[in-house]
Amino acid sequence: MWLIIWANERSREIDHDLTSVGSWHTTGWQVKEGSSMCGRAKDRVGKELASDGQDIVASEEILLPDDKRWPFLLRFPISSFGICLGVSSQAIMWKTLATVKSVKFLHVDPTISSILWFASIALTVVVAIVYALKLIFYFEAVRREYYHPIRVNFFFAPWIALLFLALGAPPEVSRTFHVSMWYILMTPIFVLELKIYGQWMSGGQRRLSKVANPSNHLSVVGNFVGALLGASMGLKEGPIFFFAVGMAHYTVLFVTLYQRLPTNETLPKELHPVFFLFVAAPSVASMAWARIQGSFDYGSRVAYFIAMFLYFSLATRVNFFRGFNFSLAWWAYTFPMTGAAIATIRYSDEVTNDVTKSLALILCIISTLTVGALLVTTIIHAFVLGDLFPNDISIAITDQRKRITTRRWYHKRSGSSDANTAPQFLKYSSSDGGKDIEASAAKDGPSKESRIVI
Repeated sequence: MWLIIWANERSREIDHDLTSVGSWHTTGWQVKEGSSMCGRAKDRVGKELASDGQDIVASEEILLPDDKRWPFLLRFPISSFGICLGVSSQAIMWKTLATVKSVKFLHVDPTISSILWFASIALTVVVAIVYALKLIFYFEAVRREYYHPIRVNFFFAPWIALLFLALGAPPEVSRTFHVSMWYILMTPIFVLELKIYGQWMSGGQRRLSKVANPSNHLSVVGNFVGALLGASMGLKEGPIFFFAVGMAHYTVLFVTLYQRLPTNETLPKELHPVFFLFVAAPSVASMAWARIQGSFDYGSRVAYFIAMFLYFSLATRVNFFRGFNFSLAWWAYTFPMTGAAIATIRYSDEVTNDVTKSLALILCIISTLTVGALLVTTIIHAFVLGDLFPNDISIAITDQRKRITTRRWYHKRSGSSDANTAPQFLKYSSSDGGKDIEASAAKDGPSKESRIVI
């Protein structure tokens, strides 16, 4: 409970700019430096804002060097855990292919799943260690990501990745799992949901109608993954609870995103891959309900058919997913595709015929090829081209509207090296006295100029 109180108190201190999201540019995925989005972000620094007839200067000035790369840890985003989701979900898919009767004709060796599972563990550990180092050395950057109204959704990703690892574990390993593990993994998800869902209802400028975008599905899908794992471990009430919470908020989010409220803007083309997150929640929900009920009944089929329609609807819009450069956002394709493939395997086991078996095979091939291609491309961009992690504008460029306060990011340019000056990047001074910015934001209303831009 003290974690909840602490989170609420800290959220009251965050700048109004982190609560007034008027632009789709804040989805939390990185945008490469030099793009038009990055240019617009830099142009906004230092502008004066006005509200209620009073002059308000931008309360934060960026002093990071724009002529060279920032330290690696500072450029390493929380969205990197999306890679872990893509690879670990493959371990689940291949485990399902090796165990479900309807696809026994493929003669899949369980060893493939085990290899992918161990590879997923290694990848998750590496990403977690790197981000833990960022937490230690650049706590302010992590804090900004956490209080970023959109990127906070990606803080669900590490825990969802752990749930995927538990689901994809080889049978000889999964039999040793104690039910307490489920409660441990679901506790941080529950705490994060109390914060985010509460803001959706009564968060002023963080209410859902202001911040709704496809990445919000990450805050919902964890409920269904947790329900699936809990039911697989023999639990009943806990999985039903999280399934109910997930279904309620998925319905609200689905309707909000479909309405395209005037408070939202069009998602930039570079971030179109996140639209595939629409497919993730209903795919996992169909399997979770089937596990809770003991069969792929009509409720599971309704969720599955919704997922399939969204999958085909997005897949047929070829022009919607072309014409932009590679980035970490592309990993948003992976685990929704894999989830749809696994759900189709489960459905084919309930409704067994040539059509369902062929569909399961096709979706599995597409999912495997997609993850393999993205993994190779990611390695090339990370170790050969060296442009996978550009300067993280979303946590460094802000136009804030807090009154009577001045914050400054300091960077000394007195000929010091990157290693010596890096810690200075995230130091700032504040004189706000702990005012309730979120409350004042709700009172004054959002300014057109007050937006975070990636």
